[in-house]
Amino acid sequence: MTSAAGQPRIPQPPATVAALRQAISQIAPAALPAFTRELDQAADQSRQGCDLAPLQRFIAQWAVYVHIQRQPDLAVDLRRWEDTAQSGDAAEARLAAAEIGRILDEAHAAIGLPAR
Repeated sequence: MTSAAGQPRIPQPPATVAALRQAISQIAPAALPAFTRELDQAADQSRQGCDLAPLQRFIAQWAVYVHIQRQPDLAVDLRRWEDTAQSGDAAEARLAAAEIGRILDEAHAAIGLPAR
């Protein structure tokens, strides 16, 4: 699925398990096993604790992931900063961490979630 330069590959889906799974299958199918594994873990934690917070965190995390991955340029930037954080010196790692935080904060805001 390609898009015009700077345009998202797909619209941001609603923050539901089914819609996020569908979006991931379109834009990042290799992430589906992690999505399923983390969904199972969140569901188990929610059942054990009679608390919806683990499922809410799961949905928020994957909604942010989809928001970023549906924008190829943004996804490339994030991967580049993640690589820099792991392989750079201390100053580069701090800069990378700040940039990763900025990208994540902007993604949270874009989909209507509170900042991390």
